[in-house]
Amino acid sequence: MIRLRIKVTHCPRRALALADTPRPDCPDCQGVGGIAHDYGDHNGEYAGTDWEPCSCWSQWAVILLPLPHRPRWLWRRHRGTDPWAPGDYSNEPPF
Repeated sequence: MIRLRIKVTHCPRRALALADTPRPDCPDCQGVGGIAHDYGDHNGEYAGTDWEPCSCWSQWAVILLPLPHRPRWLWRRHRGTDPWAPGDYSNEPPF
């Protein structure tokens, strides 16, 4: 049985997509949708995680509606600082 949901995708363009959802009562993945396997390098250090999708769902998605681009005049010009953030209080004593 397919359990559908609407989600926002970002590739190749922002769009609304209809996608399948993992089965919440799956005994293999506990509703996560896959099983993570950590692995290490030749020294025994953590090197990453492999993701094995569970058989309780499929990873397909159908694009329903592409979302419009933000107009150029609405782009933020200063991405690094928040104009509404409080000032620099580094010279004040801690609480």
